[in-house]
Amino acid sequence: MTPVRFCVLGAGSWGAVMAAHLHRSGHPTTCWHFIEDEAREFETTRKHPFLDGFEFPSGLRIISNLREALEGAEIVVVAVPSQVVRRVMEQTAPLMGDRPVMNLSKGIEQGTLLRMSEVILATTDLPPERIATVYGPSHAEEVMQQLPTTLVAASENLEYAQRLQQLLSTERLRVYTNRDIIGVELGGSVKNVIAIAAGICAGIGYGDNTMAALVTRGLAEITRLGLALGAERQTFAGLTGIGDLVVTAYSRHSRNRYLGVEIGQGRKVKEVLDGMAMVAEGLYTAQSVMGLAEKFKVDLPICQEVYRVLFEDKDPRQAINDLMTRDLRDETTT
Repeated sequence: MTPVRFCVLGAGSWGAVMAAHLHRSGHPTTCWHFIEDEAREFETTRKHPFLDGFEFPSGLRIISNLREALEGAEIVVVAVPSQVVRRVMEQTAPLMGDRPVMNLSKGIEQGTLLRMSEVILATTDLPPERIATVYGPSHAEEVMQQLPTTLVAASENLEYAQRLQQLLSTERLRVYTNRDIIGVELGGSVKNVIAIAAGICAGIGYGDNTMAALVTRGLAEITRLGLALGAERQTFAGLTGIGDLVVTAYSRHSRNRYLGVEIGQGRKVKEVLDGMAMVAEGLYTAQSVMGLAEKFKVDLPICQEVYRVLFEDKDPRQAINDLMTRDLRDETTT
């Protein structure tokens, strides 16, 4: 396979690990980080503050000059937090021409309620067929250790998704393809809200029965919202639906679960957030999801209660009680 030169925008944990994966797979890769001093430190020490045991591979450059980072790149990878994707792409668009984008950022933009591929479309001159999103159950810490992991490359252009599938796949990272970019992006984003709920339940001390119910009914909410937005039902039974939800709801690596656990144990939201070094995307997604629920008239009771706990200071135990005492209904009702 002919090597392809990548530029990864964002040196957070997932951006750094994906840049390292691409580079070690034989694709010359540059990683852009917006803070000059930190980029220089990464370049010098080859270490990452959020990833114990991680080293940037030799030859992979980490730089803060965007123009220099993009020089020679054939594919641009977006790996910054969701709420800064627009700002970063507005800076990047004049420099990138028609180079295709591989999006890793998960979330729904506040205000506009756009998915990440839609934000990229809105800020560049690229057509949809030159944009793909790659999501899946993939904690950076485990990909770093080369534990077997699966992802999904989603694009309206199946040929582009298949190209990324070939470029990313190794013996330890298997990539599938999917044309349903709406479903893939919603599943990979809204699961962060359900993961906060899972953390709350764990923090309070509820058991396996509660967690199983929460994950199952959470998936029902994600599916309902996805269908309302034009996604395909089968996507939510796949890696970026139930797969991404399970890994985020149960894992010790999940920042969203951690946020929920701390809230469930009685800490205030602001106090927890002030002590977190990395972004819990579910915080922002909870706001955007409620905007989508209102816009498309979709009932999302778990997401609504998470929103009330996060932004209206509702007691978590009361939120769970309110969920348990809702009007009874048929399980299969859409």
